[in-house]
Amino acid sequence: MKAIIRQRLKKAKRRIERRLRAIAWEEQAMPMLAARNIQYEIAQRSRAVAAGGIGAMHLVAQRSGLVDLIDRNVRVLKRHIPYHESDHVLNIAYNVLCGGARLEHIEHRRNDEAYLDALGAQRIPDPTTEGDFCRRFTTPEQVELLMEAINEARLNVWKKQPEEFFDEAVIDADGTIAETTGECKQGMDIAYNGKWEYSPLVISLANTGEPIYLFNRSGNRPSSEGAADYLDRAVVLCRRAGFKRFRLRGDTDFTQTERLDGWNAGGVKFVFGIPAMANLVDIAESLENTAFSPLRRPAKYRVKTAPRKRPENVKQRIVRQREYKNLRLRSEEVAEFDYRPTKCTTSYRVIVLKKNLTVERGEQRLFDDIRWFFYITNDRKKSAAGIVRDANGRCNQENLIAQLQGGVNAMAMPVDTLLSNWAYMVMASLAWTLKAWAALLLPENGRWAKAHREEKRTLLRMEFATFVQALVQMPAEIIRTGRKIVYRLLAWNPWQHVFFRLLDQLRLPLRC
Repeated sequence: MKAIIRQRLKKAKRRIERRLRAIAWEEQAMPMLAARNIQYEIAQRSRAVAAGGIGAMHLVAQRSGLVDLIDRNVRVLKRHIPYHESDHVLNIAYNVLCGGARLEHIEHRRNDEAYLDALGAQRIPDPTTEGDFCRRFTTPEQVELLMEAINEARLNVWKKQPEEFFDEAVIDADGTIAETTGECKQGMDIAYNGKWEYSPLVISLANTGEPIYLFNRSGNRPSSEGAADYLDRAVVLCRRAGFKRFRLRGDTDFTQTERLDGWNAGGVKFVFGIPAMANLVDIAESLENTAFSPLRRPAKYRVKTAPRKRPENVKQRIVRQREYKNLRLRSEEVAEFDYRPTKCTTSYRVIVLKKNLTVERGEQRLFDDIRWFFYITNDRKKSAAGIVRDANGRCNQENLIAQLQGGVNAMAMPVDTLLSNWAYMVMASLAWTLKAWAALLLPENGRWAKAHREEKRTLLRMEFATFVQALVQMPAEIIRTGRKIVYRLLAWNPWQHVFFRLLDQLRLPLRC
């Protein structure tokens, strides 16, 4: 970072800290929002954009090799008049990064002269053109080539990571539902909840929260359909990246016992939920009491100061007052035994989680109940409690899916066919991937390595809307000269020192 930029950031930080310092205020006669004589004018010479961070995201796409990889591998246009495939893909992703939630919002970007100047573009595709581009994906192989192009760029970004990054790749699989209100959308169907939906599959790397593979399916398909093949491809990708160990995770729909022997023979660890079938429950009930040990879960967070008084549980009070049936967890116990599924030739370790519940109605305790949960794994080293915690850790993927659905709106399904909506889902989710890459490209060396590592971790775990506000929605004046495009930031925020460290890193070539 240049010394003059560092000084300006410090001055801006001091100014805002002075305005927000603790003051013993006296009674004020006027509201704090005291602006009165507000006037608007149109600038004649200067141009500015609200999303001043979009230039850095474009640099991330360029320096990772993504632009060239898309144009080289994805061929859905017969002629480039005037746009290339990468123009369409990045246009959809950048619309999401700039706060657009629908294809129609691209029209706002398209009519923003400063935005066009910021990306060095004379024009960008309009929403109807982008819908037509999505419909040009007429075979599953074309969508998969797009995902593979993104994954090739992903490998380039991963090469910048420290050695410990490659200790183990944890790959999660889960299905979700994407409701649609259309009536003529090919591929939609009635899902288990009675609504018209699609059923996307998400394969992600838990280490970084990146969606590696997305697969759009009809709304009435099994949650695990196609998962095994994409899990295999994810392992191949991580093996190419240089990961030393691999671990697959999924819920009971993803056990797929016919594939367990193959993963085990290939040196791939797995932890899957397995349905509480009658034979498993019989085995668990026949175990001696001494085989069970209490499951102690770690605290969700560490109290840095003094513990606060817990507020009243309003939900619990209402449930008791109205005498609804209520389940209360009393304790949890774990045990284990060996089990060979019918479709396997090898016995695997099954961890049984016994939840001791009490059923209440109002203030009355009706009866005790026991619920059984089972996890199958080929990991013989980790403790039974550790396997349960590992399986529960897959819940972070549910947060990722929630971000792809609500923050990125990648599963809006705005087009009219199964394949075109699949293509849109992949292109829109690229906005989240660029967010992850921006965090991964941050260096974490030098005397501030610990602080930089924590900033990198925070950025990786940051919600999409928060990331957009922190590193994209920074108002900037756009100045175009003969040889460069200058973004002059017009306001300070607490993440700008991280932003400029990212820019410094983007000026260096990737080790590809």
